[in-house]
Amino acid sequence: MAEKEKYEMDFLLRTSTKVLDNMISTPSGLSEWFADDVNIKDDVYTFFWDGSEEQARLITKKNNSRIRFQWIEDEEEGLDTYFELRFEVDPMTKAVVLTLTAFAEPDEMEESKFLWEEQIGQLKRILGA
Repeated sequence: MAEKEKYEMDFLLRTSTKVLDNMISTPSGLSEWFADDVNIKDDVYTFFWDGSEEQARLITKKNNSRIRFQWIEDEEEGLDTYFELRFEVDPMTKAVVLTLTAFAEPDEMEESKFLWEEQIGQLKRILGA
């Protein structure tokens, strides 16, 4: 398996940090835009999409700031990878800047970025942002 490379993407949202925090950290919020359904047991989130499922461990969570997960598959392979959603309010525009940090294999980088753009686009539609 090729080494995964880190990348970041920024998205501008017009929403409150409280609403956004709920959308990125709760099963009900995540199931509105990220997956068809989401379950949590202890610190493991199970994401369901079209008959498939993936599990990710909650690594860190700071209310109204960020959440970081590691896919269980990557954890089992000993990879130091994660995906993180963090946000802050731009002091000038008062818009919320959501920054995604994730990892992908070089030959899957464009596809991975495209999938995140689609997911965040869905989040924006739901937020009306």
